[in-house]
Amino acid sequence: MGNVEVVMKAKNTVEVEAEEDISPIEQVRLTVSNTDDPSLPIWTFRMWFLGVLSCALLSFLNQLFSYRTEPLFISQISVQVASLPVRHFLASVLPRRRFRVSLPGIRDREVSLNPGPFNMKEHVLITIFANAGCAFGNGSAYAVGIVTIIKAFYGRGITFLASWILIITTQVLGYGWAGLLRKYVVEPAHMWWPGTLVQVSLFRALHEKDEQHMSRAKFFLIALICSFSWYVLPGYIFPTLTNISWICWAFSKSITAQQLGSGTRGLGLGASTLDWSAVAALLFSPLIYPFFAIANIYWGFLIIVYVVIPIAYWALDIYNAKTFPLFSFGWFTANGQKYNISAIVNDKFEMDMPAYDSQGQIHLSLFFVFTYGFGFATIASTLTHVALFNGREVYERFRDSYKGKDDIHTKLMRKYKDIPGSWFYVLLAVTPGISLIMCIALKDQVQLPWWGLLFACGIAFLFTLPISIITATTNQTPGLNIITEYIMGLILPGMPIANVCFKVYGYMSMAQAISFLSDFKLGHYMKIPPRSMFLVQFIGTIIAGTINLAVAWWLLNSVEHICHDELLPNNSPWTCPSDHVFFDASVMWGLVGPKRIFGSLGKYAALNWFFLGGAVGPLIIWLLHKAFPKQSWIPLINLPILLGATAIMPPATALNYNSWALVGTIFNFFIFRYRKKWWQRYNYVLSAALDAGVAFMGMLLYFTLSMENKSLVWWGTGGEHCDLAKCPTAKGIQVDGCPAL
Repeated sequence: MGNVEVVMKAKNTVEVEAEEDISPIEQVRLTVSNTDDPSLPIWTFRMWFLGVLSCALLSFLNQLFSYRTEPLFISQISVQVASLPVRHFLASVLPRRRFRVSLPGIRDREVSLNPGPFNMKEHVLITIFANAGCAFGNGSAYAVGIVTIIKAFYGRGITFLASWILIITTQVLGYGWAGLLRKYVVEPAHMWWPGTLVQVSLFRALHEKDEQHMSRAKFFLIALICSFSWYVLPGYIFPTLTNISWICWAFSKSITAQQLGSGTRGLGLGASTLDWSAVAALLFSPLIYPFFAIANIYWGFLIIVYVVIPIAYWALDIYNAKTFPLFSFGWFTANGQKYNISAIVNDKFEMDMPAYDSQGQIHLSLFFVFTYGFGFATIASTLTHVALFNGREVYERFRDSYKGKDDIHTKLMRKYKDIPGSWFYVLLAVTPGISLIMCIALKDQVQLPWWGLLFACGIAFLFTLPISIITATTNQTPGLNIITEYIMGLILPGMPIANVCFKVYGYMSMAQAISFLSDFKLGHYMKIPPRSMFLVQFIGTIIAGTINLAVAWWLLNSVEHICHDELLPNNSPWTCPSDHVFFDASVMWGLVGPKRIFGSLGKYAALNWFFLGGAVGPLIIWLLHKAFPKQSWIPLINLPILLGATAIMPPATALNYNSWALVGTIFNFFIFRYRKKWWQRYNYVLSAALDAGVAFMGMLLYFTLSMENKSLVWWGTGGEHCDLAKCPTAKGIQVDGCPAL
């Protein structure tokens, strides 16, 4: 009997250990394979050829499109799907003959241009290359905006070398400390990075075969064709399907009704969409977000948009809110007219104080005011939330980083050589060193003092860990653009280029670090050797940044009056919408300065209290959790996500949020709970197919119709027909295109 008990205990121990090996995250268990084949060839000719080609192609196209009136972003998923036949073609036609390579210091090796069938690991590395050409989802390197506003808006000079150093260093700077943080946000199983599961699911759909059900590859193809075919309606023939606002149609002469009903310029009550790009383009696909993150984001949206904004606008008229549109990110004079930014910049690239005094203070729409306020609160709450809710985990991971218990994926990755820490230390030394030389030697071009660079790096490093933890668990990434602009505007007012350089070093190095870590998690799930991941990411970033700058330099020097709407010929596509936003930010934070807007000289000084509220908020949630530990829903309240819910409004709108939350709830709550097998097989595949279908049809329409200026004109191409939503509601304020009140 005793022997039987011993055997049973041993058996139970093995089962428990096996259970502990698997991932604790259900979505990961349902999506990621627990097996690996280390023998698959990775460093192949076709991987390098197609990887570099896809990186260069996406860098070129996304930078080119970013200057056009209707920007088009081509994601790595499009390349991932479109180039698969090319990869299989190369695997079938390249010669299989092996030959010996001998290099000094390296033992002889036999290599082949075609080592066998195209495999999934090659595909992953090619996709990582392509992702470098997407530049953290922005389409181009963020620092290209600095070059554009210097040359096109301010009319000043900057050399190609200074521009290249600026772009490459801001893209690579965060990689150094990101590599040192891998053990905290990549290896732990609870850091599961939801966004990477779409890629994992798509890779498996394209490479694995399943004869028992409809294969994921077949499902992907069907969904792709449907998405591709449907998008021709909202994308060209019937654009009103993107913004269906029936309240505007019913009350065509009421400003208030259209403010309530407009999905793009108002509260979006009753507004809907039949366009996947409206659901997923700005907030990314709702199918990849865990439901608790969707709930936090949407509750934050509901409270801000449907409680705070209506009370502040209609009931309290805070900051004379009715003098301005309800939803706008423009700047206005005290009487509701558009603010003339160019008039307050003199020929010496400085503030023209007489012109500023003549126009008066800058005024913002109420929604824009609260966007900044909640942005302040989000940054403050990020640090407090991570310290209280994740601090112990981070500390224990740091303490046990070399002997902590690993899940199955981390154990499988132990087979591969890790990246030497010296690689990251070299990056941490060389990249800031080159940046410092640039700041000192080329100060007349970039304005940023050397201490400003070090300060920006310190801010980025401070926030990388907490924000990467939030991204790894919620798929939301709070940005540092507002806080970096604010800080530098206080320290060095009247220096717009120094301000944007500080912002790019402080914000983009953090963003690139998180992109680097996200790619590493994808490689972690797909069992890609870490050294291969690092080299592909680093080389791809250098290639992408160089091509981004080359395209920008070519356009800025060849297109006359580029980015100047009033000087360009009619229907010219080179209006640079995103660069206008970048330029406006440089004027607001760098030239005018936050003291004249949010400080003692401005009317919005009360917004600084949002910093304190954001810092204290997570403490209240944490104390409630300690007081009521049995209430499991309390720790799910993620204040950085809730407060930052409307961080991308504008350009995102109420229509985007409502449709995003509806679709996300259907798939990641109801289907995930009641049809889990279907969700496991097809959820992420469907997300990838819908994105790819819209991207392919978008490119087709762009190249065949938009570039030729061929368009349809009828009621269905007139948008949502809510023109009055842009109007103020204060009596006595007269704005062009709006009825007198």
